Amino acid sequence: MSRYRPPTTPGSKYITPEGAKRLRDELDRLWLDERPRVTIAVSEAAAQGDRSENAEYTYGKKRLHEIDRRVRYLRKRLEGMTIVDPDPAAGGPGAARRDPRRVHFGAWIRLEHADGKLRWYRIVGPDEFDMASDYVSMDSPLGRSLLGKRIDDEVWVALPGGPGSMVIVAVSYGPRPRDP
Repeated sequence: MSRYRPPTTPGSKYITPEGAKRLRDELDRLWLDERPRVTIAVSEAAAQGDRSENAEYTYGKKRLHEIDRRVRYLRKRLEGMTIVDPDPAAGGPGAARRDPRRVHFGAWIRLEHADGKLRWYRIVGPDEFDMASDYVSMDSPLGRSLLGKRIDDEVWVALPGGPGSMVIVAVSYGPRPRDP
């Protein structure tokens, strides 16, 4: 069996300002803080002599490889990102032309599930959906089915328990809306 794995297709290149800041902060923390600290620890472990049986040296080198791999990924990912500010008050491009009743990237959407429960979701990029439990990646089945829809549209989504329907009750841009 071959070790070859086909490359995964990268996610969409859109990100909110908050998501971009989080990725930049992680890159700065790894490059300016953690990597120098681990490098010093590895050099101290190497000075102790025999490297073949030195666990601190071995694990330090592995950690350096992990940091370098993550730094390369973050730099490459941030290089091609398009930062989209969905807040109309920010005055980003297209904010005045955007239909406030239609779901676009960065929108907060209130969905009514088939069981009658109401819940807010936000459409975000694939690099930031893990920031909060109510963030949904635009590349996910739910995110793809919501984009472009309007208030009162019914959305069918393949769920783990089978297909389910939801109705878009509200669309909001800007900060997280409060429940009434």
